[in-house]
Amino acid sequence: MSNLSSIPFEGTKEQEDELRAAIRELKDTPGALMPVMQKAQDIYGYLPYEVQKIIADDMGIPMEQVYGVATFYAQFNLQPKGKYQVSVCLGTACYVKGSGVIFDKISEKLGIKGGECTNDGKFSLDACRCVGACGMAPIMLVNGEPHGRMTAEEAEKVLDSYN
Repeated sequence: MSNLSSIPFEGTKEQEDELRAAIRELKDTPGALMPVMQKAQDIYGYLPYEVQKIIADDMGIPMEQVYGVATFYAQFNLQPKGKYQVSVCLGTACYVKGSGVIFDKISEKLGIKGGECTNDGKFSLDACRCVGACGMAPIMLVNGEPHGRMTAEEAEKVLDSYN
């Protein structure tokens, strides 16, 4: 997966002002980087290069440190999320019932890999582990809404319903 999005960054002045205010407030607190990055992700929805650069510059820390934290912790996203966030459970119960095939079919249909967003910003795709709905395996979620007992063909129909 590329760390550079094909979707151009479109942050607003208001978002930047909010981020810089949070950095000023937290900057001198020990361990401030994580809370600043969490706040930045809350503001922008993800942590593009431009946002990481603001964090590094305003906190006086190396860009490599910000990027290292962003790529180490699964809670941070370097890619934007789509209007429709598709997750396919790859936990054991779902996987043995074919969720890997479903994930691959969705990836092929959308033309993106896991963790990416379509160029139009409409769909993003992620794999997840056990959503606690093993009785509905295999399951996919669209913006948190479960779709159970999926097949690859049914998953395509669900995606088509969002067009």
